[in-house]
Amino acid sequence: MTFMSSGRGAAAGILLLFMPVAAGAQASDFSALDRYIEGALAEWEIPGAAVAIVRNDSVVHARGYGVRKIGDAARIDDRTMFAVASTTKAFTAALIAMLVDEKKMQWDDPATLHLPGFQLYDPYVTRELTVRDLLSHRSGLSRGDLSWYGTPVDRDEVIRRVRFLRPTTSFRSNYGYQNVMYVAASQAAARVAGKSWDELIDERIFTPLGMNETVTSVRDLVGLLNVAQPHALVNRRVVSLPYRNVDNIGGAGAMNSNVREMAQWLRLQLADGIYGGRQLISPASIREMRRPHTIVPLDTVAERINPTTHFRAYALGWNTEDYRGRRIFWHAGNLDGMSSVVGFMPEEKLGIVVLVNMNQVLLTSAVMRRVWDMQLGGTPTDWSRVFLTLRRDGIARADSIERKLAADRIGGTRPSLALERYAGTYSDSLYGQISIRLEGTKLVADAGASWMGDVAHWHYDTFRITWRDPMMGWSFASFVIGPSAKVESMRLSDWSEFRRDPERIQSP
Repeated sequence: MTFMSSGRGAAAGILLLFMPVAAGAQASDFSALDRYIEGALAEWEIPGAAVAIVRNDSVVHARGYGVRKIGDAARIDDRTMFAVASTTKAFTAALIAMLVDEKKMQWDDPATLHLPGFQLYDPYVTRELTVRDLLSHRSGLSRGDLSWYGTPVDRDEVIRRVRFLRPTTSFRSNYGYQNVMYVAASQAAARVAGKSWDELIDERIFTPLGMNETVTSVRDLVGLLNVAQPHALVNRRVVSLPYRNVDNIGGAGAMNSNVREMAQWLRLQLADGIYGGRQLISPASIREMRRPHTIVPLDTVAERINPTTHFRAYALGWNTEDYRGRRIFWHAGNLDGMSSVVGFMPEEKLGIVVLVNMNQVLLTSAVMRRVWDMQLGGTPTDWSRVFLTLRRDGIARADSIERKLAADRIGGTRPSLALERYAGTYSDSLYGQISIRLEGTKLVADAGASWMGDVAHWHYDTFRITWRDPMMGWSFASFVIGPSAKVESMRLSDWSEFRRDPERIQSP
């Protein structure tokens, strides 16, 4: 949906948008952008959003759109709290930069120097992995997010378990997004400074930037009124969700903030580490954090959303690429019911933060790119339409996968054993335990915390687990039966092969 006309008149309006204006006139100067966002929210079926734009050292626009919760009249404003998810990573990189400036750490220190006992699957990688590697997504590991997502394990246990996560590529050869490495980075910083990551980030970044409402745990949101509720599209309906506690990933994505305070973070970035006249991060560390470290391949989707780009890479806590001849830095975040993006264009002294109370939506990036176009002039692209098409394509692919699974299902088969024979406790070193038990005439899977699911026969000795938490989706469980006609293990799609624990002999 396009709200700005094309041609010379539109370009002139765009240029006027960022010219100095009187404080009272700012709202009307951004009215075209406001209408665009409001129209996009309706088209995407998103309850609400908040946006802040920083130009030079000033917040030139900060506003909320829509409602905090579907079916509720409470409006979002520039102080409404959201989960900012993986945009937290840049804060962790900045925190480590400060410790590097103080010579308490070095970028190329072995990770094991600051994390005694830290171990990866490959002994060579364990020995060679550096602090820089922790921050640049080149460990060679798969994501392994199910080792922490929806589980009660703490940060130390998250990084202890990573020794069981098998690599999928060779070390430093490919880009591979990895949350657990950022958990390790935040724990390394905590060990060096003798304080928790939460205390450090508050002391070193939140307090100097006046980010007094920003917190590192959903528990700190309890009792607050101005908080956006998470939402998701479940069975084609937008539904509200509870906040998920992700304290166990700390520096990888546990922050909660609002656009007014995230704008202060952008002021620090646009001033190259200076805030309020203080150099919080040295120029050398700013350069290091923005230097490309890991090449990100340009696939067809990347070229579709940025057809003018010549490169894309991951720096330290930031994605970087060129956009219409300007270099940009950005990071997106997605968590249950929430989406976010923070980005800045140093050459134009322009930054933007977009927070949305619905998960896995690319409208955040669409608004960011719309603002880039407004700054650079010319006829803007309707990025909302571009990203909405990508979303619909993704839904269509998911529907196609479901249809193929249904077509491949073998009808008329039965399990090899009686249902109670599949019951038991199954264990994996990385993912922990899953209990399969018989309740009445049906099997139920219980992996603890959010992982409770209903187990239905699919075909032969494969069952489909529909997790009761709508964010968890479903998994296939294929049981392996040994020569003694007993179940030996359970292969769980997207997870691993869980070995069945020996049956305990009951005492008489």
